[in-house]
Amino acid sequence: MRLGFVLAEVGQGFRRNLSMVVSVILVTCVSLTFFGAAILLQLQIGQMKGYWYDRAEVTVYMCIEVLNAPQCAGADATEEQIEAVRQHLESSSIASRIENVTFQTAEEAYARFQEEFAGSTVAELSTIESFGPAFGVKLVDPNESDVVIDSVSGMPGVEEVKDQRALLKPIFDLMNAASYTSAGVAALMLVAAVLLISTTIRLSAFSRRRELAIMRLVGASNRFIETPFILEGVLAALIGSLLASAGVVAIVQFFVTGYLAENVPNYTFIGIQEALLVVPIIIGAGVLLAALSASVAIRRYLKA
Repeated sequence: MRLGFVLAEVGQGFRRNLSMVVSVILVTCVSLTFFGAAILLQLQIGQMKGYWYDRAEVTVYMCIEVLNAPQCAGADATEEQIEAVRQHLESSSIASRIENVTFQTAEEAYARFQEEFAGSTVAELSTIESFGPAFGVKLVDPNESDVVIDSVSGMPGVEEVKDQRALLKPIFDLMNAASYTSAGVAALMLVAAVLLISTTIRLSAFSRRRELAIMRLVGASNRFIETPFILEGVLAALIGSLLASAGVVAIVQFFVTGYLAENVPNYTFIGIQEALLVVPIIIGAGVLLAALSASVAIRRYLKA
């Protein structure tokens, strides 16, 4: 097969259907940008889960009089009740599931709150009576938090037991929803790109129907006839994929690491390395879809 002839046919197809080719490039670029963004968002969610879930604890809040909780009978937890909870957390029944236990007095909790919210109205209005002692329980496996919660809840002097992961769940649910939405938009756009590539190839073949008829008469094989059309679709998708890859890398470089990482320092974000890992996936997906859709389109046209 002559490479020069094939490339000349591809160039001719581009010139005759320039507007359609540009449309394929743009639609492919937009759809693959959403596709790449969905992958990066899942990587971000996984990274944040690993970071925050490893640090999440089960907190056992002891009774304080000011809250007047029913299970506390309107009184502070006594020293005996606090010691009973400590001994239970260190007992052999659940100790194997616990990595370590920390205890924070009411004074320490108040001082920490004042430090974290210094200068705010809520810090000025708060009093030490609003805070009580609490145990922080770091689990070996955070997924077994229910075991500790069930065993401690209801003990005398215990006001409430909270798994900090429950506070993070709404945030991850929101990010998952955004990721799935992005993936859905990407899927719709990819379907549009496939249909557009098929239409472009059929139009290109129709505009060269006389040449194709002559090639058939002289005995050219189907592979020889199909190759320029498949390459035409692949090249258009490749350009769109490269533009999408550049867009994804630019988003991570200028928005994630250049803006979010600087303005939200307490969170970990994905970087350029993760973006570069997504680039081959974007290009591979674009080229594969274009090759398949172009191949199917030209074969159907030649059989018609």
